[in-house]
Amino acid sequence: MRVLHFYKTYFPDSVGGVEQVIRQMCVGTGRLGITNQVLSLSRDRRLEPFDYEGHTVHRAPLNFEVASNAVSVQAIGKLARMAAEADVVHYHFPWPFMDVAHFLARIDKPTVVTYHSDIVRQKALLKLYQPLKHRFLESVDTIVATSPNYLASSAVLDRYRDKTRVITFGLDKSSYPEPDEARLDHWRAKVGPKFFLFVGVLRYYKGLHILLDAVAGTDYPVVIVGAGPIEAELKAHAARLGLTRVQFVGAVDDLDKAALLKLCYAVAFPSHLRSEAFGISLLEGAMYGKPMISSEIGTGTTYINVHGETGLVVPPSDHDALRAAMNTLWNDPQMAQEMGQRAEARYWQLFTSAQMADNYAHLYQELVARKAEVRLAAAPRLG
Repeated sequence: MRVLHFYKTYFPDSVGGVEQVIRQMCVGTGRLGITNQVLSLSRDRRLEPFDYEGHTVHRAPLNFEVASNAVSVQAIGKLARMAAEADVVHYHFPWPFMDVAHFLARIDKPTVVTYHSDIVRQKALLKLYQPLKHRFLESVDTIVATSPNYLASSAVLDRYRDKTRVITFGLDKSSYPEPDEARLDHWRAKVGPKFFLFVGVLRYYKGLHILLDAVAGTDYPVVIVGAGPIEAELKAHAARLGLTRVQFVGAVDDLDKAALLKLCYAVAFPSHLRSEAFGISLLEGAMYGKPMISSEIGTGTTYINVHGETGLVVPPSDHDALRAAMNTLWNDPQMAQEMGQRAEARYWQLFTSAQMADNYAHLYQELVARKAEVRLAAAPRLG
């Protein structure tokens, strides 16, 4: 079985939730005998294919971007050639150029779309994109929603319920490095013994301005891991609020991230818009047995974090409610510990990479078998 993944960004050019998901899919299904290749776009001039954790990464030159929509004319031909050698083409939505490339490359292989998120922000452009989006989603064989919550709340997915199924994302804890005591001591000295942790790309929908407003006037230590387009804006906002106990530590490597996840008291995940369709770093918190605070936005965040069981869920964009939740966890260590234990148990029950890989492997086999049946039925009969 040969599977081709197509998405606008991938390691090492970009590090984010979608990239992590594709990586976990490739590594997990690779253990089941599936050969994975990833095609993405890159600004790098060196575009030779390379092996990454058992799968091959191919890149096409990124020509330009319009409203976060990366475009590469060269990727169309490359997609056509690579799809011809694949058994299944696996798309990762949303990416409008991908829809165009799918049609121009005349893909005639079994196709699956992992539906990572509705398009939330570019509402004016969305009206222009709607016909293409629906033509693309109608043309693919199967759509995968990443949580039952998202399937229930997405108007787009509701239109395609007959060919949509749920496969949740999963992580492989063994793929995360184990920090030694020296690394842990380094971070203890830097951030203190008890703190709230946020990990993620610093984007508009992450709700970090709400988190900063929530801790204004308190002494709660908060560590913010990550870089991104609104980093300077957030730092300026923290300075205006006089937040001396909020530390922006920037992007860190996997070892340092693992150390901070082990050391933190709880995970604060204030994403307030549906662009946050799942929350990989929230799931990482659960995997490390940490209580979580998140917002109810009708997406996978509340499938990971069940209110009162694995953490606390608050209304979106409500810094007072977020502050109250932080206060509740901070002042009840026993409750926080028990919630963290239940969060880890839920991770092992629902969110391992092995479960995700097994579900996708069965889906790939089903799609290939279905395509073979259709072709057999359409073949001319002798006699």
